[in-house]
Amino acid sequence: MIQPRPIEPVSQPPARRAPVARRRWPWALGLVAIAALAWWLRGGRHAAGPAAGDPIAMQRAAVPVVAATTRQGDMPVYLNGLGSVVAFNTATVKSRVDGYLVTVAFQEGQAVHEGDLLAEVDPRPFQVQLEQAEGQLARDKAQLEDARLTLARYSQLRRDGVVSQQEYDDQAAKYGQFEGSIKSDQAAIDNARLQLTYAHITAPISGRVGLRRVDVGNVVHATDTTGLIVITQLQPISVLFTIPEDSLPTVMPKLTAGERLVAEAYDRADQNRIATGQLLTADNQIDQSTGTVRLKATFQNDDGVLFPNQFVNVHLLVDVKHAAVIAPVAAIQRGPKGTYVYVVKGDHTVETRPITVGPTGRTEAAIESGLAPDETVVVEGVDKLRDGIAVQVRAPERNGTTPKPAA
Repeated sequence: MIQPRPIEPVSQPPARRAPVARRRWPWALGLVAIAALAWWLRGGRHAAGPAAGDPIAMQRAAVPVVAATTRQGDMPVYLNGLGSVVAFNTATVKSRVDGYLVTVAFQEGQAVHEGDLLAEVDPRPFQVQLEQAEGQLARDKAQLEDARLTLARYSQLRRDGVVSQQEYDDQAAKYGQFEGSIKSDQAAIDNARLQLTYAHITAPISGRVGLRRVDVGNVVHATDTTGLIVITQLQPISVLFTIPEDSLPTVMPKLTAGERLVAEAYDRADQNRIATGQLLTADNQIDQSTGTVRLKATFQNDDGVLFPNQFVNVHLLVDVKHAAVIAPVAAIQRGPKGTYVYVVKGDHTVETRPITVGPTGRTEAAIESGLAPDETVVVEGVDKLRDGIAVQVRAPERNGTTPKPAA
């Protein structure tokens, strides 16, 4: 008899603990990362930084800046003003007689001299008038001679009692009338010759002619308002510019004393000097609407660089400050505590130095106090600086080259 196999009790599967282990190891990694970050913040970053007293490490951590050296010299003091070029003389050439324009003897833009022939009006009508006046003069001269001889006879007859005093007086009056006619005829001749001269239109001044306004074949009149041509004198030439009325006391004593103040004309961008002249005079009143006064300077303009109505910037030299400490304008900083510069010391660190600024030019300024000659001041890169920070000095760029670290 087959014995049945005893039924074994079904055992429950053991509880899974692996997921619990998996949930714990990310927390462990997070703690390790936090510990590493704390170590870096406290000590690792400092350990990786430049060691104290290590010049190579300090140079690598220094802030790059561009610096320049102060110097001692003469600092010119200028007054700046906006100006406009005007011709020294301008003449609108018109015809002084009516007539037919037969000749134009100039080229547009040509340089002419006083007395040069510019145009010609048909002279034949004026030549005819001259001949008529000369004929009238010849006739009146003949009549005057006849009246003179007749008056001489009447004078003898009056002494002989042949003619009356009235007849003698009438003959003397005729003689006087012919004398007056002679003077009138001579005036008519002079006028005809003058009109004939006016038919030849000449340059009243020396200068440069503009564009022609009337062509050959047109009839011109003495009453025309436009004229034939405009001549402008460009050598010398003038510049009118304005300065603030507060600067007038600086200029007038020198101008009254006869001192010749140098005036320099710069281009529209105020970057390039294009001409040098001298101050001529000042206006006799101040413009109340702008608070400025107009000055006039003259320039020889031999190279023709100045042109009428050209806009220029004028720099008027009024004084020179001798033996001044001069620094670049770019180095001067302004803040709540006043004006200052960053000075580079011998250990390649910077310090803030308060200064007093004197006369200032376009690129340089005179320093009245706070700086000495041959000190190094920062001109670029000041936005990252503070007292005591290390810097790496570079020389300013020149001719478009890249700055190199200073030794």
